Amino acid sequence: MEVENTKMMTGCFNPATGEKLGESNLNTIEEVKYAIHRAKSIQPIWSKRSIRERVNSLRPIRQFLSGHADEIAETISRDNGKTRIDALTTEVLPAMMAFSYYSKHAREFLKDQHLKASSILFANKRSYIRRESFGVIGIISPWNYPFAIPFSEIVMALLAGNAVVLKIASETQMVGRLLEKCFQSAELPKGLFAYLNLPGKIAGDAFLENGIDKLFFTGSVSTGKYLMKKASETLTSVVLELGGNDAMIVCEDADIDRAVGGALWAGLSNAGQSCGGVERIYIHEKIYQPFMKLLKEKVEAIRIGYDADFEVEIGAMTTQKQMNTVKLHIQDALAKGAMIFAQSKISENPNFRHLLPATVLTNVNHEMLVMQEETFGPVIGVMKVKDDKEAIRLANDSHLGLTGSVWSKNRGHAKKIASQIYAGVVAINDHLMSHGLAETPWGGFKESGIGRTHGRLGFDEMTRPQVIINDILPFAKRQMWWYPYNANIYSSLSSLAQMLASKSFLKRIKGFFSLMKILPRFFTKW
Repeated sequence: MEVENTKMMTGCFNPATGEKLGESNLNTIEEVKYAIHRAKSIQPIWSKRSIRERVNSLRPIRQFLSGHADEIAETISRDNGKTRIDALTTEVLPAMMAFSYYSKHAREFLKDQHLKASSILFANKRSYIRRESFGVIGIISPWNYPFAIPFSEIVMALLAGNAVVLKIASETQMVGRLLEKCFQSAELPKGLFAYLNLPGKIAGDAFLENGIDKLFFTGSVSTGKYLMKKASETLTSVVLELGGNDAMIVCEDADIDRAVGGALWAGLSNAGQSCGGVERIYIHEKIYQPFMKLLKEKVEAIRIGYDADFEVEIGAMTTQKQMNTVKLHIQDALAKGAMIFAQSKISENPNFRHLLPATVLTNVNHEMLVMQEETFGPVIGVMKVKDDKEAIRLANDSHLGLTGSVWSKNRGHAKKIASQIYAGVVAINDHLMSHGLAETPWGGFKESGIGRTHGRLGFDEMTRPQVIINDILPFAKRQMWWYPYNANIYSSLSSLAQMLASKSFLKRIKGFFSLMKILPRFFTKW
């Protein structure tokens, strides 16, 4: 018997206009308990289905995405504030490609991995790793990419044989309800996938206290640390993606036009509300002037407003709280000596709100919040550096390490620099696109999180490895080191050290024949 819906609702509003978009049912802790309990009862049945059957059950999602692409993009835009082009290119299309990729490779990712024997002494042992589903995966996703971030995680979890309980940010409930509708289009057992609307401050506790088997969380560092501590009480596995303060290194031989274009898109798209977006730029002094001249020209040409006719590049910030954080970081930087080098205009329409100008700051240093913390807004700090060594040092001077980028025409040189950046993802001559590559693992170093999503490594996070060791000599009676013991057994076994590691060929031969003396006990009973 299902728990009766409480009928409590939360309102959903367009951040750019204040228009009420709809309402979403607010769930209770009791409903969380019920959803997890029901998922646990259904999941073992689902996990016993073949990979082909799971893929076929999820196949209707592909048709849902293609048939509702425009609706999804518009819903994201109105619920989150980003432009429809941003919504389409960074959420809808990546979701479609991710679905195809994981459906195609699920069998490969889940197949048994046979291990080579480490020594001739264990030639009779054949080991392999099988992937075992966790059970019920809990996903808590953010408002900045409300469709794309949870979508891939849900698909991977289901294909790996898990059940899923999903909580999306309260700020983007219309996207969440559309995502719910998307997965309801699949031929899934009832209860295998559950969508819950909970206040963020109680969601993690509700999941972890009611038996979730693994938790995926995307959000702030402070909340991630709390959830990891909470999960330690039950040793529940977690994957945390906690944001970044990404650095962009522009070498003296970089293509300036490309680097400027990349900095603007990666730093300002989604109004800068991208955890893997450019927030800091370190430019070689030899190209600093031409780079900054072009950057100023392009920034001042950016149009910011409500996306009514596709004629704006940047939409609204999603929340007033995040706007306040951005303003605080700018004020802090200016108070400490920074200067506004370039700034775009915003729409003068009094009916539009939550708009911030794209801002480039110079004279910045690492004492400023904008260069040390995640600003998460349309603000970029720029510093001139004398060489690559200084750029690398400054790029690594952060407690965060999600992504970064290196811009150079010399790819070999760029790869050398990239390998010295302490970040989970480093792109060459691009930035902020790796989340859209389904084959590429996503996750960071340092306080940017733990674990990975996306790609083979992300798929592995949806399962736990179980090792099966098979003895291929069933007629053998015992191992050579089993009971009973005596001096001859010790002497023969100690000869292994000579046989395995001595530099002397004669000693290795002597060790081999000494071991052969006790070989018969392998085939005799005690």
